[in-house]
Amino acid sequence: MKDLFSGHATDYARYRPDYPDTLYQWVFQHVQHFDKAWDCATGNGQVATVLAKHFREVEATDLSQAQLSQAVLLPNIHYQVSPAESSPFDANTFDLITVGQALHWFDFELFNEEVKRVTKKGAIIAVWGYELLTISPEVDAIILDFYQNTIGDYWDDERRHIENQYADVPFPYRNIKKSVFLQSYDWSLTQLCLYLNTWSSVRKFEKANGYNPIEALHDRLIGVWGSSPTRLVTFPVFAQLGEV
Repeated sequence: MKDLFSGHATDYARYRPDYPDTLYQWVFQHVQHFDKAWDCATGNGQVATVLAKHFREVEATDLSQAQLSQAVLLPNIHYQVSPAESSPFDANTFDLITVGQALHWFDFELFNEEVKRVTKKGAIIAVWGYELLTISPEVDAIILDFYQNTIGDYWDDERRHIENQYADVPFPYRNIKKSVFLQSYDWSLTQLCLYLNTWSSVRKFEKANGYNPIEALHDRLIGVWGSSPTRLVTFPVFAQLGEV
């Protein structure tokens, strides 16, 4: 698993979107027991903090200590640095495993073996990610051009798994279900650019070229943003779950 986000963990915690309540409700309705959950690649703990409201105990792991240092501390969440593919947990431990916007970075075969080792019989694994945001046809066209042409060469190969909604990612579980949820925000142009600046490809572009491409993108977007200080920004969140 790659660690691409330690270098801007604070921005990641501030500006990355979270996930809609409807997603969690969909996951929880398939869970049989609410004793112990593992949020794998927890980042700043945004998923773990939701799980903590429903589970007696939550284990939350990530490769990045910098990310974990941004997490909200709760008495029933235990954070620790650990790779997804080789966790410190005992066999037959978890009722639910979640992976938000991170599965595409894993070694799939090793992670699936680890999932089967640490889950209880009948446990659920739920994974999800969000696609390119939408705002309006005019704004979307500029962002898509930036995504494909300005920083396209700086995306890691794993990005393709987000683009095809994990269609090529092995998911060897039973009773698989899939759904898409929408998460929306009223964002200013500044908030939008702060989010775009958290993209790993933007950071790689800046390192390679010596300047940040978001500044020029901001200038392009001003012309089509309109008079409203904020616009509705929508993230499609694709999700799938299965029984281990």
